[in-house]
Amino acid sequence: MSSNWNDRLRQTFGLRLAWWYAVVFVVSAAALVLITYLLLTATLKRQDRDFIQTTLVQFAAAYVGGGPNALAREIQRAEEAGLEGPLFVRTVRGRRDVLFLSTPERWRQFDPSQLAEPELSGQQSWANLSTGNEGEILEVLSARLPDGTLFQLGKSISRRAELLSRFRRALLLNVLFIVVIGIAGGAMVTHSALQPLRALTATVSSIMRTGRTSARVPVDSPGDALGDLTVLVNAMLDRIDSVVSGMRGALDNVAHDLRTPLARLRGTAEAALTSEDPAVLRSALADSLEESDRIIAMLNTLMDISEAETGTMSLRLEPVRLQDIIGETIDLYEHVAEEERVEIETRVPGTVTLHVDRNRFRQVLANLLDNALKYTPAGGRVEIRAGSEPGGAVAITVSDTGIGISADELPHVWTRLYRGDKSRSTRGLGLGLSLVKAIVEAHHGKVTIQSTPGEGTRVEVRLPPPPPNISQL
Repeated sequence: MSSNWNDRLRQTFGLRLAWWYAVVFVVSAAALVLITYLLLTATLKRQDRDFIQTTLVQFAAAYVGGGPNALAREIQRAEEAGLEGPLFVRTVRGRRDVLFLSTPERWRQFDPSQLAEPELSGQQSWANLSTGNEGEILEVLSARLPDGTLFQLGKSISRRAELLSRFRRALLLNVLFIVVIGIAGGAMVTHSALQPLRALTATVSSIMRTGRTSARVPVDSPGDALGDLTVLVNAMLDRIDSVVSGMRGALDNVAHDLRTPLARLRGTAEAALTSEDPAVLRSALADSLEESDRIIAMLNTLMDISEAETGTMSLRLEPVRLQDIIGETIDLYEHVAEEERVEIETRVPGTVTLHVDRNRFRQVLANLLDNALKYTPAGGRVEIRAGSEPGGAVAITVSDTGIGISADELPHVWTRLYRGDKSRSTRGLGLGLSLVKAIVEAHHGKVTIQSTPGEGTRVEVRLPPPPPNISQL
């Protein structure tokens, strides 16, 4: 399965990425080469035309100053000075009267009448004509002089064409190299870019094959997109590993803690079956109901903790006055405090407002108050304080003067179904603080605990400030 997945990845995403890189590189390079060729062509053409225009002005000045003879001498001097190639020079009076003509013998086959003839003085026109000599092309400039004479000067573009032909051959060779480099570079870049994905694939395949979630993806380049993906995948694996470990521990604890009530249920049922006394049967049914309620309460609490920890708990957030919800909780436990002869004190401003799920947060306060009353001896005191901090966060503390928790047990009090040595004599599920922590963190808050054996325990709940669009009560 892993091999097939790797093959599909390599043949689809990797191949597309390589081809896209190669195509973009080759097209970009080809466009650059084409622009270079066009610029070179335009530059060479501009140079030839500048030369033709400059030479025409020079020869025309000689012609106007001394006629055809002076023009012939000027052409001769230019050739002796290393003039750039042979030139076609022609002057025409009117339509047909050729006053001067200078051209190599091999260019005499073309028809000069095809050249455009400007009508007005100072006008110019360009034309390209075939000389009939192995496809040689002549570029000719025609200009009308002030006296009406048509002055024409042309130059072969064979040197320019040869230079461009060589350049095209060089560019074609370069394009071939560019294609090879683009394909090779695309393959190399794709291989390097897909390395994190291959590592991710190997890790996921290892987890699927072995079932162990301890494997992690190596992070080679944190900060880029694939590096961030790798970090997120590792964080997800950490969370999954933590959840799986928690589930295994919870199942072990549940299996261990269910043995006692189930054994008690079985013993009660067996005792009831061997007796015909209605009082004994009635007592057995009452004990069975009590144990059933205990098991149901344990399972429901475990479900609530799992939902809160996995983020699936449904929270109906609303503005709640803290003083009201604390008062409701104290009302539930007032008779317990009276029976245990424990005093409850509150110091909660009436202006403190929370943005919480009322029922869920009441569970938090009820569990904290229940623990405080349960482990505080007669004559002790439980104090509930609350207040707003400068940033808008709310801090709630529940402290007692009870038996406290030892330093060895303190790190484990948030563990599901954990019960310390001093609490085993007290009836309970060992899930209260686990539920408190899960619900507080589901509200994006934080809960901490401090305790000194023989002096008491202090639990602090911190909740973030309510959203700014939430009106205060």
